[in-house]
Amino acid sequence: MARKTVAAALALVAGAAVAVTGTTPTAQASAPGEKDVTAVMFEWNFASVAKACTDQLGPAGYGYVQVSPPQERIQGSQWWTAYQPVSYKIAGPLGDRAAFKSMIDTCHAAGVKVVADSVVNHMAGPADAGATYTGTGGSTYSKYHYPGIYSGADLDDCRAHVSDYQDKANVQNCELVGLADLDTGEDWVRGRIAAYMNDLLSLGVDGFRVDAAKHMPAADLADIKSRLTNPSVYWKQEAIHGAGEAVSPSEYLGNGDVQEFRYARDLKRVLQNEKLAYLKNFGEAWGYMPSGRSGVFVDNHDTERGGDTLNYKDGANYTLASVFMLAWPYGSPDVHSGYEWSDKNAGAPNNHQVNACYSNGWKCQHAWREISSMVAFRNTARGQAVTDWWDNGNNAIAFGRGSKAYVVVNHETSALGRTFQTSLPAGTYCDVQSGNPVTVNSAGQFTATLGGNTALALHVNATSCGTGGGTTPPATTGASFDVNATTVTGQNIYVTGNRAELGTWSPAAALKLDPATYPVWKLAVNLPAGTAFEYKYLRKDAAGNVTWESGANRTATVPASGRITLNDTFRN
Repeated sequence: MARKTVAAALALVAGAAVAVTGTTPTAQASAPGEKDVTAVMFEWNFASVAKACTDQLGPAGYGYVQVSPPQERIQGSQWWTAYQPVSYKIAGPLGDRAAFKSMIDTCHAAGVKVVADSVVNHMAGPADAGATYTGTGGSTYSKYHYPGIYSGADLDDCRAHVSDYQDKANVQNCELVGLADLDTGEDWVRGRIAAYMNDLLSLGVDGFRVDAAKHMPAADLADIKSRLTNPSVYWKQEAIHGAGEAVSPSEYLGNGDVQEFRYARDLKRVLQNEKLAYLKNFGEAWGYMPSGRSGVFVDNHDTERGGDTLNYKDGANYTLASVFMLAWPYGSPDVHSGYEWSDKNAGAPNNHQVNACYSNGWKCQHAWREISSMVAFRNTARGQAVTDWWDNGNNAIAFGRGSKAYVVVNHETSALGRTFQTSLPAGTYCDVQSGNPVTVNSAGQFTATLGGNTALALHVNATSCGTGGGTTPPATTGASFDVNATTVTGQNIYVTGNRAELGTWSPAAALKLDPATYPVWKLAVNLPAGTAFEYKYLRKDAAGNVTWESGANRTATVPASGRITLNDTFRN
């Protein structure tokens, strides 16, 4: 099979889920502890993940970080090489064993637990089964022969591709897109997989994502898990729902949580074609698996490329879906953080190194203010039921989480202004979406106006803007640049002007705006009160090519207190 065909098929089977189990058959309600949000750092190298744990994930309140498969893989630049293991050595483009251990220790010091994506259903399956290849760690291998680990006797007897998802034996014993299928019913294979996981546990790993769980019998996975030094370890299983298929995701609930793929698919449909008001009973009432056993996401590395969910290219739809997911009490959320792509096979940029967010194509969704601020919101609201639901019958909704938190999502194209009823205690809160203060009166009410495709979020642990809740301190005096600008892949929008704070008209020193609410790009900049200034927007692509907007320099003046909001449209 050609590699491109393999990649397309892999996009149907490699996902990410959040799951937990104990030594009993019943899974726990969510990840251990009070923080159940996982940042999935897709194809970030270990050093970059470590830095993110310290700088972003820990301070924002993420409970977990998920890293891409650490095991030795086939050589190649495509992302899907990560899902073709050659051995169980930690030796690949993400880093070696020492880097992996250092990352774990650094993330733990930041209060973030580590989940390792684990590929245990299969081994690499080169198209030329008779040829010998070399993996990223120097191991030689050929299909059905992985020296020191497995031989042909350890692989399933079916040497044909999975072709019939209505036939359980075909799904679980044949080769997924031509990859060498391990016989997980054998004692040696189970023991070898458990030994690999135990090695990772010895380095401090806190949990596992089990890739392609649907292609292994649930009983086989239960046996492997029972052999771990910590059988109650955080456990994540990928089992994609397919109507009428022979293998049901619910079969795996005895081992731990299972990702609820229908959640992400339905969010896309609602955000793009239906009404947010329909989400009032989102979850089990829609036929999903029990909330306490389900992992949820807006997108993952497969679905963002396959098109069955939203992705970063969907602008405000994507951002608002993420805000809703983190506010709504169903499942344990994954926040995908990947990189720009136009070629769906493209691997990570900059040799997997993330020097800075929003550079070299790294999207850093985990750090978008609209998303990262909702992690603390979710932690604060944990255990609180939905209260005070309101909707306009269309695409504006609001709801509380008991007396701890309250969110408004305006998916209308026009502004929404009204008085909202909450169960929050009276006081002043910080809207963690915008960084602006909001006052709730003694009746639990506040009045606010939200722009189209924006949200507002309050919680009791963010009562002073810039001092809590995992938010970024807003500019106290200055300008908020909001510009409507369309781009193509690789392009970003910047602003510069006649002040040093704006880069003194230098494209190299221009400030990048945040695309989280695309096509509106945003940035708040501190400037002295009363300052009159000139500014202009520009586009830059990945090669550094600059296109200035047309027309004269724009002008504005900072007020005596607060910020001026500049609602502009890029002049082509």
